[in-house]
Amino acid sequence: MPSLSLRIAIDASRTTTAQRTGTENYALRLIRALLERPSPHCFTLYFRDQPGDIFQPAPNVRPRVIPFRRLWTHLRFAAALYRDSPDVTFVPAHSLPILFPGRAVVTIHDLGYVYFPAAHPKLSRLYLDMTTRYSARRAALILADSEATRRDLTAHYGVDARKIRVVYPGVEGIERASDAQITAVRAKYKLPERYLLFVGTIQPRKNIARLIAAYRELPSTENVALVLAGRKGWLSADIRTDAPGVIVTGYADDRDIAALYSGALALVFPSLYEGFGFPVIEAMRCGTPVLCSNTSSLPELAGNAALLVDPSDVNALRQGMERLLNEPELRAELVRRGYHQAEKFTWRAAAEQTLKALEDA
Repeated sequence: MPSLSLRIAIDASRTTTAQRTGTENYALRLIRALLERPSPHCFTLYFRDQPGDIFQPAPNVRPRVIPFRRLWTHLRFAAALYRDSPDVTFVPAHSLPILFPGRAVVTIHDLGYVYFPAAHPKLSRLYLDMTTRYSARRAALILADSEATRRDLTAHYGVDARKIRVVYPGVEGIERASDAQITAVRAKYKLPERYLLFVGTIQPRKNIARLIAAYRELPSTENVALVLAGRKGWLSADIRTDAPGVIVTGYADDRDIAALYSGALALVFPSLYEGFGFPVIEAMRCGTPVLCSNTSSLPELAGNAALLVDPSDVNALRQGMERLLNEPELRAELVRRGYHQAEKFTWRAAAEQTLKALEDA
């Protein structure tokens, strides 16, 4: 660690979102882990809204709330950086300001919009492409959630792989729930005792239509529900979720998610593309067997601790679900391996690697 203290600016605007999904949770947990480490550096956290008590006060941490309705990153945040002139800026979610002083590190989570352009509104897709391309060029160093994302950045934007560091997010703070908690959450969401679980935004990229088709081909003797836990996303209206046995919970409260995982017979996560699939590791931490896709980052994350299937093959999805429902030895082995695999993903390690990148930048 360098002997000199650095003035580090961090875009913390996503941490105050009321219903946090993967990117927002990443920003919150990583910033917390960075601030918990003993450090000679001074951190300024920039918020769009009042953060409340989501971060513990510390003598080397200064929160700054700079409200602005539109183009916060490119106008308000950028102006604050010019005024404060930090030694290095860290943005944990894709988009650096178009103009700002000094050097920066940015996290680019995935390039899903490149692979599935129809799954994004046109303006959103163009904005993501423009800002990600610019950020990849402007940043001194890039953090990628997985080797898959690093390969994508090199292939699609010509980024030198030496400029990209793979820093796996941590997956912590979630453990197997008690029987009482499982029972309470099952009652809250009106779930049966036997169910398969999907967690994520309801959108085409998550492959929900094929998942439901595979579920409907299960033998009726299985007597198991398919629970979709997540808020509706872009083009969700085109996905028919009203099939018999399918239960849509909507956005699941963070306090309930461990019990949802723990009560499930298995997590079924046949997403077509993921920069990092948090539900896979979260389910493993809860002792729940996992079936997931054999594409993008998911084989890298799951290792040998999940049942991997071709997400484009409905029959393969059905067969995988049948195996998890009918092979107790397979389930037990996946649970055992899952606990071991999940231990590899810690926020402490992510914070150490992120701080090293900021110092090097």
